[in-house]
Amino acid sequence: MTKITAAITAIGGYVPETKLTNFDLEKMVATNDEWIRTRTGISERRILNTPGAATSDLAVPAVLEILRKKNLDPKDIDCIICATVTPDMMFPSTANIIGDKVGASNAFGFDLSAACSGFLFSLTTGASFIESGRYKKVLVVGADKMSAIVDYTDRNTCILFGDGAGAVLLEANTEGYGVQDSLLKSDGSGKDLLHMKGGGSLRPASVETVLAKEHFIHQEGTQVFKFAVKGMADVSAELLERNGLTGDDIAWLVPHQANLRIIDATADRLGLSKDKVMVNISRYGNTTAATIPLCLWDWQDQLQKGDNLVFAAFGGGFTWGATLIKWGF
Repeated sequence: MTKITAAITAIGGYVPETKLTNFDLEKMVATNDEWIRTRTGISERRILNTPGAATSDLAVPAVLEILRKKNLDPKDIDCIICATVTPDMMFPSTANIIGDKVGASNAFGFDLSAACSGFLFSLTTGASFIESGRYKKVLVVGADKMSAIVDYTDRNTCILFGDGAGAVLLEANTEGYGVQDSLLKSDGSGKDLLHMKGGGSLRPASVETVLAKEHFIHQEGTQVFKFAVKGMADVSAELLERNGLTGDDIAWLVPHQANLRIIDATADRLGLSKDKVMVNISRYGNTTAATIPLCLWDWQDQLQKGDNLVFAAFGGGFTWGATLIKWGF
């Protein structure tokens, strides 16, 4: 029986036009451009400031780009998985809202919440649907309007995050291209180091939670950095080892864009030179679930059929993982 793998066959992306630069932030909090750049690698980030616009409005242009590239009828889409921690609302899912906005009336959809690892977790889930043979076309979307949950008086977090969306189409492949392996991990003991306390069933919205700023991101930066460096590097190295590969076999590392030093540490662990690492953090900042697909969107013209790619991410709570892809178009 011919083995079915899930191949990425199209990429779409979107970032808002409005830029929030380091120099803009200098006017808002006690920080400066040099401090931000040297510690994070970020120079600017994009902000969705259109009144009434939400995460689905970031995702829709990315999905429409895929439909246009593939000349697809939206009704041909079987499933939409949206990785996000900033859903339009608690329910219905943002995936359902995206489907409605693009006309994917035959698709079922759901959101997946794994913070900055959300795209990897969603990609593995979508790949399983394709590999089962039951579904033919699955859209995996990573989208976050991080500006909605950032406290712009907190200089430790407001410098990091931006808004954006990226999407990929997964289709069946019988030539060995696509998702080869994934190694995904989570550890809930990290919940107090990177989280948003308010808004869930534990701390539902109230005057108290709003005044305490519990509906914003909270991060213990130094401790999260240590976990992220080790987590992303270790899981990426383990993934290569169990697939009998070395850094020489990898065409591109596609890392989550959280911090340039974390990216460099992961590349060093795999023995990859900087010219084999996708980095766009300077222009977009950390767009959470959108960073990896936005890298693919920016580098799609440089990808060659048969390239081995490693996707790696680390997210709040904690979640982390790595995925091995053989590029198929």
